[in-house]
Amino acid sequence: MSDLFAILALILLSALFAMSEIAIAASRKIKLKVLKDEGVPGADAVLALQDNPGAFFAMIQIALNAIAILGGILGEQALTDKITGYVLQVYTGPWAEQAGFLLSFFIITSTFILFADLLPKRIAMIVPEVVALRVVHIMNMVTRTFKPLVSLFNGLTNFFIRLLGLPTERQDSVTAEEIVAMVDAGAESGLLQAQEYRLIGNVFELEGRTLPTTMTTRELIVYFDINDDSESITTKIMENPHNHFLVCDGSLDKLVGYVESKQILKQLLSGSKVQLNEEILERELFYLPDTLTLSEALNAFRQAAAQFAVVINEYALVVGIVTVKDIMTSFMGDLAPSTWEEQIVARDANSWLVDGSTPIVDLCRTLDWEDLPDPGNYETVAGFLIYRLKRIPKRTDYILCNGFKFEAIDLEGMRVEQLLVSRIEATENHENNS
Repeated sequence: MSDLFAILALILLSALFAMSEIAIAASRKIKLKVLKDEGVPGADAVLALQDNPGAFFAMIQIALNAIAILGGILGEQALTDKITGYVLQVYTGPWAEQAGFLLSFFIITSTFILFADLLPKRIAMIVPEVVALRVVHIMNMVTRTFKPLVSLFNGLTNFFIRLLGLPTERQDSVTAEEIVAMVDAGAESGLLQAQEYRLIGNVFELEGRTLPTTMTTRELIVYFDINDDSESITTKIMENPHNHFLVCDGSLDKLVGYVESKQILKQLLSGSKVQLNEEILERELFYLPDTLTLSEALNAFRQAAAQFAVVINEYALVVGIVTVKDIMTSFMGDLAPSTWEEQIVARDANSWLVDGSTPIVDLCRTLDWEDLPDPGNYETVAGFLIYRLKRIPKRTDYILCNGFKFEAIDLEGMRVEQLLVSRIEATENHENNS
Protein backbone atom coordinates (compact mmCIF):
# COMPACT_ATOMS: atom_id res chain seq x y z
CA MET A 1 0.00 0.00 0.00
CA SER A 2 2.88 2.35 0.76
CA ASP A 3 4.15 1.90 -2.80
CA LEU A 4 0.71 2.70 -4.21
CA PHE A 5 0.46 5.87 -2.12
CA ALA A 6 3.95 6.83 -3.29
CA ILE A 7 2.90 6.32 -6.93
CA LEU A 8 -0.21 8.46 -6.34
CA ALA A 9 1.95 11.21 -4.83
CA LEU A 10 4.30 11.08 -7.81
CA ILE A 11 1.35 11.37 -10.21
CA LEU A 12 0.09 14.44 -8.38
CA LEU A 13 3.56 16.02 -8.40
CA SER A 14 4.04 15.25 -12.08
CA ALA A 15 0.62 16.75 -12.84
CA LEU A 16 1.56 19.91 -10.95
CA PHE A 17 4.82 20.37 -12.84
CA ALA A 18 3.28 19.53 -16.24
CA MET A 19 0.39 21.93 -15.62
CA SER A 20 2.79 24.67 -14.50
CA GLU A 21 4.97 24.27 -17.58
CA ILE A 22 2.07 24.70 -20.02
CA ALA A 23 0.36 27.46 -18.01
CA ILE A 24 3.47 29.65 -17.76
CA ALA A 25 4.25 29.18 -21.46
CA ALA A 26 0.68 29.68 -22.69
CA SER A 27 -0.29 32.68 -20.55
CA ARG A 28 -0.89 35.75 -22.70
CA LYS A 29 1.35 38.70 -21.91
CA ILE A 30 -1.35 41.24 -22.74
CA LYS A 31 -3.80 39.70 -20.30
CA LEU A 32 -1.12 39.34 -17.62
CA LYS A 33 -0.22 43.02 -17.98
CA VAL A 34 -3.88 43.93 -17.54
CA LEU A 35 -4.06 41.75 -14.42
CA LYS A 36 -0.86 43.35 -13.11
CA ASP A 37 -2.31 46.84 -13.60
CA GLU A 38 -5.42 45.71 -11.71
CA GLY A 39 -3.24 44.60 -8.80
CA VAL A 40 -3.87 40.84 -9.13
CA PRO A 41 -1.31 38.97 -6.96
CA GLY A 42 1.18 36.86 -8.91
CA ALA A 43 0.72 38.54 -12.31
CA ASP A 44 4.06 40.36 -12.04
CA ALA A 45 5.79 37.11 -10.99
CA VAL A 46 4.42 35.25 -14.05
CA LEU A 47 5.59 38.07 -16.35
CA ALA A 48 9.05 37.98 -14.77
CA LEU A 49 9.19 34.22 -15.22
CA GLN A 50 8.22 34.53 -18.89
CA ASP A 51 10.97 37.08 -19.45
CA ASN A 52 13.62 34.71 -18.01
CA PRO A 53 12.24 31.18 -18.33
CA GLY A 54 15.52 29.28 -18.61
CA ALA A 55 15.91 28.20 -14.96
CA PHE A 56 12.19 27.43 -14.66
CA PHE A 57 12.11 25.07 -17.64
CA ALA A 58 15.33 23.40 -16.52
CA MET A 59 13.74 22.72 -13.12
CA ILE A 60 10.56 21.39 -14.75
CA GLN A 61 12.45 18.93 -16.94
CA ILE A 62 14.60 17.73 -14.02
CA ALA A 63 11.50 17.18 -11.90
CA LEU A 64 9.47 15.43 -14.60
CA ASN A 65 12.27 13.07 -15.58
CA ALA A 66 13.08 12.25 -11.95
CA ILE A 67 9.40 11.56 -11.21
CA ALA A 68 9.08 9.37 -14.32
CA ILE A 69 12.07 7.27 -13.28
CA LEU A 70 10.86 6.92 -9.70
CA GLY A 71 7.37 6.07 -10.93
CA GLY A 72 8.75 3.28 -13.09
CA ILE A 73 10.80 1.83 -10.22
CA LEU A 74 7.95 1.96 -7.70
CA GLY A 75 5.46 0.68 -10.25
CA GLU A 76 7.57 -2.32 -11.00
CA GLN A 77 7.89 -3.11 -7.28
CA ALA A 78 4.25 -2.51 -6.45
CA LEU A 79 2.41 -4.05 -9.37
CA THR A 80 4.55 -6.56 -11.24
CA ASP A 81 4.30 -9.38 -8.67
CA LYS A 82 0.57 -8.90 -8.11
CA ILE A 83 -0.29 -8.69 -11.80
CA THR A 84 1.94 -11.69 -12.53
CA GLY A 85 -0.04 -13.61 -9.91
CA TYR A 86 -3.30 -12.73 -11.68
CA VAL A 87 -1.80 -13.80 -15.01
CA LEU A 88 -0.73 -17.16 -13.56
CA GLN A 89 -4.35 -17.83 -12.63
CA VAL A 90 -5.29 -17.88 -16.31
CA TYR A 91 -1.96 -18.69 -17.96
CA THR A 92 0.90 -20.82 -16.59
CA GLY A 93 3.14 -20.86 -19.64
CA PRO A 94 6.78 -19.77 -19.91
CA TRP A 95 5.82 -16.17 -20.78
CA ALA A 96 3.70 -15.55 -17.69
CA GLU A 97 6.28 -13.33 -15.91
CA GLN A 98 6.97 -11.31 -19.07
CA ALA A 99 3.23 -10.84 -19.60
CA GLY A 100 2.84 -9.67 -15.99
CA PHE A 101 5.69 -7.18 -16.41
CA LEU A 102 4.28 -5.81 -19.68
CA LEU A 103 0.79 -5.42 -18.16
CA SER A 104 2.15 -3.60 -15.10
CA PHE A 105 4.27 -1.37 -17.36
CA PHE A 106 1.23 -0.59 -19.50
CA ILE A 107 -0.93 0.25 -16.47
CA ILE A 108 1.67 2.51 -14.84
CA THR A 109 2.55 4.25 -18.12
CA SER A 110 -1.12 4.78 -19.06
CA THR A 111 -1.90 6.18 -15.61
CA PHE A 112 0.99 8.64 -15.79
CA ILE A 113 0.12 9.67 -19.36
CA LEU A 114 -3.52 10.30 -18.54
CA PHE A 115 -3.41 11.82 -15.05
CA ALA A 116 0.11 13.24 -14.90
CA ASP A 117 0.40 14.58 -18.44
CA LEU A 118 -2.62 14.88 -20.74
CA LEU A 119 -5.31 15.90 -18.25
CA PRO A 120 -3.30 18.59 -16.40
CA LYS A 121 -1.91 20.02 -19.65
CA ARG A 122 -5.40 20.26 -21.17
CA ILE A 123 -6.63 22.08 -18.08
CA ALA A 124 -3.65 24.45 -18.22
CA MET A 125 -4.29 25.18 -21.90
CA ILE A 126 -7.93 26.05 -21.22
CA VAL A 127 -7.26 28.50 -18.37
CA PRO A 128 -3.50 29.26 -18.53
CA GLU A 129 -3.55 32.56 -16.64
CA VAL A 130 -5.65 31.18 -13.79
CA VAL A 131 -3.31 28.20 -13.33
CA ALA A 132 -0.15 30.31 -13.74
CA LEU A 133 -1.19 32.72 -11.01
CA ARG A 134 -1.79 29.83 -8.59
CA VAL A 135 1.44 27.91 -9.20
CA VAL A 136 4.02 30.61 -9.93
CA HIS A 137 5.15 31.12 -6.34
CA ILE A 138 5.43 27.34 -5.73
CA MET A 139 7.52 26.94 -8.90
CA ASN A 140 9.81 29.82 -7.91
CA MET A 141 10.32 28.22 -4.49
CA VAL A 142 11.19 24.82 -6.02
CA THR A 143 13.58 26.48 -8.48
CA ARG A 144 15.40 28.25 -5.63
CA THR A 145 15.55 25.01 -3.62
CA PHE A 146 17.34 23.13 -6.41
CA LYS A 147 19.26 26.15 -7.69
CA PRO A 148 22.70 24.46 -8.04
CA LEU A 149 21.36 21.60 -10.16
CA VAL A 150 19.05 23.92 -12.10
CA SER A 151 21.89 26.36 -12.80
CA LEU A 152 24.07 23.54 -14.10
CA PHE A 153 21.55 22.25 -16.63
CA ASN A 154 20.38 25.75 -17.56
CA GLY A 155 23.97 26.83 -18.20
CA LEU A 156 24.62 23.77 -20.38
CA THR A 157 21.41 24.46 -22.32
CA ASN A 158 22.42 28.09 -22.93
CA PHE A 159 25.85 26.93 -24.09
CA PHE A 160 24.43 24.64 -26.77
CA ILE A 161 21.87 27.27 -27.82
CA ARG A 162 24.69 29.77 -28.38
CA LEU A 163 26.55 27.15 -30.41
CA LEU A 164 23.51 27.04 -32.71
CA GLY A 165 23.64 30.81 -33.07
CA LEU A 166 20.28 31.37 -31.38
CA PRO A 167 19.36 33.94 -28.69
CA THR A 168 19.05 32.53 -25.19
CA GLU A 169 15.94 34.62 -24.47
CA ARG A 170 12.78 35.11 -26.53
CA GLN A 171 12.15 38.60 -27.87
CA ASP A 172 8.45 38.83 -27.08
CA SER A 173 7.07 42.05 -28.56
CA VAL A 174 3.58 42.55 -29.90
CA THR A 175 3.52 43.37 -33.62
CA ALA A 176 0.83 45.06 -35.69
CA GLU A 177 0.26 41.79 -37.54
CA GLU A 178 -0.46 40.00 -34.26
CA ILE A 179 -2.93 42.69 -33.21
CA VAL A 180 -4.70 42.45 -36.57
CA ALA A 181 -4.84 38.66 -36.22
CA MET A 182 -6.37 39.02 -32.74
CA VAL A 183 -8.95 41.48 -34.07
CA ASP A 184 -9.81 39.13 -36.95
CA ALA A 185 -10.24 36.28 -34.49
CA GLY A 186 -12.46 38.43 -32.29
CA ALA A 187 -14.64 39.35 -35.27
CA GLU A 188 -14.96 35.71 -36.38
CA SER A 189 -15.94 34.61 -32.88
CA GLY A 190 -18.55 37.36 -32.59
CA LEU A 191 -16.82 39.23 -29.74
CA LEU A 192 -16.44 42.29 -31.98
CA GLN A 193 -19.38 43.81 -33.79
CA ALA A 194 -19.01 44.60 -37.48
CA GLN A 195 -18.82 48.33 -36.81
CA GLU A 196 -16.14 47.89 -34.13
CA TYR A 197 -14.15 45.58 -36.38
CA ARG A 198 -14.20 48.07 -39.24
CA LEU A 199 -13.30 50.96 -36.96
CA ILE A 200 -10.23 49.13 -35.59
CA GLY A 201 -9.18 48.22 -39.12
CA ASN A 202 -9.52 51.83 -40.22
CA VAL A 203 -7.29 53.00 -37.36
CA PHE A 204 -4.51 50.74 -38.62
CA GLU A 205 -4.87 52.36 -42.05
CA LEU A 206 -3.79 55.73 -40.65
CA GLU A 207 -0.17 54.82 -41.37
CA GLY A 208 -0.93 53.63 -44.89
CA ARG A 209 -3.06 56.52 -46.16
CA THR A 210 -1.79 59.96 -47.12
CA LEU A 211 -3.50 63.34 -46.92
CA PRO A 212 -4.75 63.39 -50.54
CA THR A 213 -7.08 60.48 -49.72
CA THR A 214 -9.11 62.59 -47.30
CA MET A 215 -8.53 66.27 -48.16
CA THR A 216 -10.80 68.63 -50.06
CA THR A 217 -9.10 68.87 -53.43
CA ARG A 218 -8.02 72.14 -55.01
CA GLU A 219 -10.89 72.43 -57.49
CA LEU A 220 -13.45 72.09 -54.69
CA ILE A 221 -11.97 74.75 -52.40
CA VAL A 222 -14.22 77.79 -51.88
CA TYR A 223 -12.03 80.86 -51.31
CA PHE A 224 -12.11 84.66 -51.42
CA ASP A 225 -9.98 86.99 -53.43
CA ILE A 226 -8.65 89.92 -51.46
CA ASN A 227 -10.35 92.19 -54.02
CA ASP A 228 -13.80 90.49 -53.92
CA ASP A 229 -16.69 92.86 -53.32
CA SER A 230 -19.22 92.53 -50.50
CA GLU A 231 -21.91 90.96 -52.67
CA SER A 232 -19.60 88.25 -54.00
CA ILE A 233 -18.39 87.34 -50.52
CA THR A 234 -21.92 87.23 -49.12
CA THR A 235 -23.08 84.96 -51.95
CA LYS A 236 -20.23 82.52 -51.40
CA ILE A 237 -20.96 82.30 -47.67
CA MET A 238 -24.66 81.68 -48.27
CA GLU A 239 -23.96 78.96 -50.83
CA ASN A 240 -21.08 77.40 -48.86
CA PRO A 241 -21.61 77.62 -45.10
CA HIS A 242 -18.04 76.82 -44.01
CA ASN A 243 -16.30 77.98 -40.83
CA HIS A 244 -13.14 79.21 -42.55
CA PHE A 245 -12.36 80.62 -45.97
CA LEU A 246 -8.96 81.04 -47.56
CA VAL A 247 -8.10 84.49 -48.87
CA CYS A 248 -5.78 84.83 -51.85
CA ASP A 249 -4.41 87.51 -54.12
CA GLY A 250 -5.41 86.45 -57.61
CA SER A 251 -4.99 82.66 -57.28
CA LEU A 252 -4.85 79.91 -54.66
CA ASP A 253 -1.07 79.76 -54.98
CA LYS A 254 -0.83 83.32 -53.63
CA LEU A 255 -2.50 82.96 -50.26
CA VAL A 256 -2.57 85.93 -47.92
CA GLY A 257 -4.45 84.32 -45.00
CA TYR A 258 -7.93 83.24 -44.02
CA VAL A 259 -11.09 84.60 -42.42
CA GLU A 260 -13.64 83.07 -40.09
CA SER A 261 -17.22 83.22 -41.33
CA LYS A 262 -18.40 84.56 -37.97
CA GLN A 263 -16.25 87.66 -38.45
CA ILE A 264 -17.95 88.33 -41.77
CA LEU A 265 -21.37 87.73 -40.21
CA LYS A 266 -20.57 90.34 -37.55
CA GLN A 267 -19.97 92.87 -40.29
CA LEU A 268 -23.26 91.96 -41.97
CA LEU A 269 -25.23 92.11 -38.71
CA SER A 270 -23.80 95.55 -37.96
CA GLY A 271 -25.25 96.76 -41.27
CA SER A 272 -21.93 97.49 -42.93
CA LYS A 273 -20.52 96.03 -46.12
CA VAL A 274 -18.18 93.06 -45.93
CA GLN A 275 -14.55 94.05 -46.16
CA LEU A 276 -11.57 91.73 -46.01
CA ASN A 277 -9.54 94.12 -43.91
CA GLU A 278 -6.76 93.53 -41.42
CA GLU A 279 -9.21 93.41 -38.52
CA ILE A 280 -10.71 90.09 -39.62
CA LEU A 281 -7.92 88.68 -41.78
CA GLU A 282 -5.74 86.03 -40.13
CA ARG A 283 -2.32 85.95 -41.75
CA GLU A 284 -0.91 82.79 -40.13
CA LEU A 285 -1.75 79.70 -42.18
CA PHE A 286 -0.93 76.12 -41.23
CA TYR A 287 0.66 74.15 -44.09
CA LEU A 288 1.15 70.40 -44.45
CA PRO A 289 2.92 68.50 -47.25
CA ASP A 290 0.77 66.09 -49.25
CA THR A 291 3.18 63.23 -48.51
CA LEU A 292 2.19 63.00 -44.83
CA THR A 293 0.26 59.99 -43.62
CA LEU A 294 -2.99 60.55 -41.75
CA SER A 295 -1.27 59.51 -38.53
CA GLU A 296 1.50 62.06 -39.05
CA ALA A 297 -1.07 64.72 -39.92
CA LEU A 298 -2.98 64.08 -36.71
CA ASN A 299 0.21 64.53 -34.71
CA ALA A 300 0.95 67.75 -36.58
CA PHE A 301 -2.54 69.08 -35.85
CA ARG A 302 -2.13 68.22 -32.18
CA GLN A 303 1.16 70.09 -31.92
CA ALA A 304 0.00 73.14 -33.90
CA ALA A 305 -3.48 73.33 -32.32
CA ALA A 306 -4.84 74.36 -35.75
CA GLN A 307 -8.35 73.72 -37.03
CA PHE A 308 -7.44 73.22 -40.68
CA ALA A 309 -4.37 73.00 -42.86
CA VAL A 310 -3.47 73.96 -46.41
CA VAL A 311 -2.02 70.95 -48.22
CA ILE A 312 0.81 71.70 -50.64
CA ASN A 313 2.89 69.54 -52.97
CA GLU A 314 6.65 69.46 -53.49
CA TYR A 315 6.44 72.52 -55.75
CA ALA A 316 4.71 74.56 -53.00
CA LEU A 317 1.46 74.60 -54.98
CA VAL A 318 -1.83 74.30 -53.10
CA VAL A 319 -3.45 70.92 -53.78
CA GLY A 320 -6.17 70.96 -51.12
CA ILE A 321 -7.23 71.69 -47.57
CA VAL A 322 -7.82 69.26 -44.73
CA THR A 323 -9.38 69.49 -41.29
CA VAL A 324 -9.13 67.27 -38.24
CA LYS A 325 -12.74 66.32 -38.90
CA ASP A 326 -11.80 65.11 -42.40
CA ILE A 327 -9.15 62.80 -40.95
CA MET A 328 -11.42 61.53 -38.19
CA THR A 329 -14.21 60.91 -40.69
CA SER A 330 -11.88 58.82 -42.84
CA PHE A 331 -11.65 56.11 -40.20
CA MET A 332 -14.69 56.65 -37.96
CA GLY A 333 -17.05 55.02 -40.45
CA ASP A 334 -20.70 55.06 -39.40
CA LEU A 335 -19.81 56.82 -36.14
CA ALA A 336 -19.00 60.00 -38.06
CA PRO A 337 -21.71 62.29 -39.44
CA SER A 338 -20.16 62.23 -42.91
CA THR A 339 -18.46 59.10 -44.18
CA TRP A 340 -16.74 57.74 -47.24
CA GLU A 341 -19.84 55.64 -47.90
CA GLU A 342 -21.61 58.76 -49.20
CA GLN A 343 -19.17 58.69 -52.12
CA ILE A 344 -20.16 55.11 -52.90
CA VAL A 345 -23.83 54.53 -53.75
CA ALA A 346 -25.00 50.96 -54.29
CA ARG A 347 -27.34 50.65 -57.28
CA ASP A 348 -27.92 46.96 -56.64
CA ALA A 349 -26.01 43.98 -55.26
CA ASN A 350 -23.49 44.06 -58.11
CA SER A 351 -23.00 47.71 -59.14
CA TRP A 352 -22.00 50.97 -57.46
CA LEU A 353 -21.87 54.63 -58.46
CA VAL A 354 -18.54 55.93 -57.17
CA ASP A 355 -17.20 59.48 -56.93
CA GLY A 356 -13.87 59.74 -58.74
CA SER A 357 -12.17 61.27 -55.68
CA THR A 358 -13.08 58.30 -53.47
CA PRO A 359 -9.96 56.76 -51.87
CA ILE A 360 -9.32 53.39 -53.49
CA VAL A 361 -8.96 51.75 -50.06
CA ASP A 362 -12.53 52.75 -49.23
CA LEU A 363 -13.86 51.18 -52.41
CA CYS A 364 -11.85 48.01 -51.72
CA ARG A 365 -13.49 47.83 -48.31
CA THR A 366 -16.95 48.08 -49.86
CA LEU A 367 -16.20 45.46 -52.51
CA ASP A 368 -14.38 43.21 -50.01
CA TRP A 369 -11.48 43.32 -52.45
CA GLU A 370 -8.03 42.57 -50.99
CA ASP A 371 -5.97 41.85 -54.12
CA LEU A 372 -5.34 45.46 -55.13
CA PRO A 373 -3.03 45.56 -58.19
CA ASP A 374 0.07 47.77 -58.07
CA PRO A 375 -0.78 49.60 -54.82
CA GLY A 376 1.08 52.84 -54.22
CA ASN A 377 0.73 54.12 -57.79
CA TYR A 378 -2.62 55.82 -57.18
CA GLU A 379 -4.80 56.93 -54.28
CA THR A 380 -8.28 57.51 -55.69
CA VAL A 381 -10.65 55.47 -57.84
CA ALA A 382 -10.17 57.95 -60.68
CA GLY A 383 -6.40 57.58 -60.29
CA PHE A 384 -6.76 53.80 -60.49
CA LEU A 385 -8.69 54.09 -63.78
CA ILE A 386 -6.12 56.49 -65.25
CA TYR A 387 -3.22 54.29 -64.12
CA ARG A 388 -4.73 51.21 -65.73
CA LEU A 389 -5.70 53.01 -68.96
CA LYS A 390 -2.31 54.76 -69.20
CA ARG A 391 -4.11 57.89 -70.44
CA ILE A 392 -6.79 60.39 -69.50
CA PRO A 393 -10.12 58.55 -69.89
CA LYS A 394 -13.03 59.59 -72.05
CA ARG A 395 -16.69 58.99 -71.27
CA THR A 396 -17.60 55.25 -71.34
CA ASP A 397 -13.93 54.18 -71.22
CA TYR A 398 -13.58 51.18 -68.94
CA ILE A 399 -11.24 48.54 -67.63
CA LEU A 400 -11.84 45.00 -66.39
CA CYS A 401 -9.89 44.01 -63.32
CA ASN A 402 -10.22 41.10 -60.88
CA GLY A 403 -13.86 40.47 -61.69
CA PHE A 404 -14.96 44.13 -61.70
CA LYS A 405 -15.67 46.63 -64.45
CA PHE A 406 -14.65 50.28 -63.86
CA GLU A 407 -16.36 52.64 -66.33
CA ALA A 408 -16.06 56.43 -66.52
CA ILE A 409 -19.59 57.84 -66.86
CA ASP A 410 -19.19 61.51 -65.90
CA LEU A 411 -16.24 63.77 -66.70
CA GLU A 412 -15.62 67.47 -66.16
CA GLY A 413 -12.71 68.58 -68.28
CA MET A 414 -9.84 66.26 -67.49
CA ARG A 415 -11.38 65.18 -64.17
CA VAL A 416 -13.26 61.91 -63.73
CA GLU A 417 -16.28 62.95 -61.68
CA GLN A 418 -18.06 59.58 -61.41
CA LEU A 419 -17.52 55.93 -62.26
CA LEU A 420 -19.79 52.93 -62.49
CA VAL A 421 -18.24 49.89 -60.83
CA SER A 422 -19.90 46.57 -61.70
CA ARG A 423 -19.21 43.01 -60.70
CA ILE A 424 -18.71 40.74 -63.72
CA GLU A 425 -18.50 36.98 -64.17
CA ALA A 426 -14.87 36.90 -65.33
CA THR A 427 -12.25 36.65 -62.58
CA GLU A 428 -9.11 36.99 -64.69
CA ASN A 429 -7.00 40.06 -64.20
CA HIS A 430 -6.95 41.73 -67.62
CA GLU A 431 -7.64 45.08 -69.18
CA ASN A 432 -9.85 46.13 -72.14
CA ASN A 433 -10.23 49.65 -73.51
CA SER A 434 -13.30 50.83 -75.31
